[in-house]
Amino acid sequence: QVQLVESGGGLVQPGGSLRLSCAASGFTVTDFEIGWFREVPGKEHEGVSCISSRDGSTWYADSVKGRFTISRDNANNMVYLQMNSLKPADSAVYSCAAGRASPQTACNLTPFAAWGQGTQVNVSS
Repeated sequence: QVQLVESGGGLVQPGGSLRLSCAASGFTVTDFEIGWFREVPGKEHEGVSCISSRDGSTWYADSVKGRFTISRDNANNMVYLQMNSLKPADSAVYSCAAGRASPQTACNLTPFAAWGQGTQVNVSS
């Protein structure tokens, strides 16, 4: 059974950092594209970052480029999102997702099919 479980969310002050974890089971993270998304009530679901299964290449939304880093721990079947210099606008429910992209397709164009429940991130003073 494919399962994704996020953890690591919480309350942090502006300028602070958090590391989100995505624990995968039922599949191997190196065989799928893994993405991080965020959602705020009343706003569109936003892709934040992803990592490719083929070569580990990464993609970031412009809004987080230079502040967030996605990484993969193959031995433990985990994917992480390190979030630095957090802003109030980063407050959202963050979810990880898995999918398979066509060959030569960037990971941000993956049809993500399996989703975790999400973890809440609040950035506030």
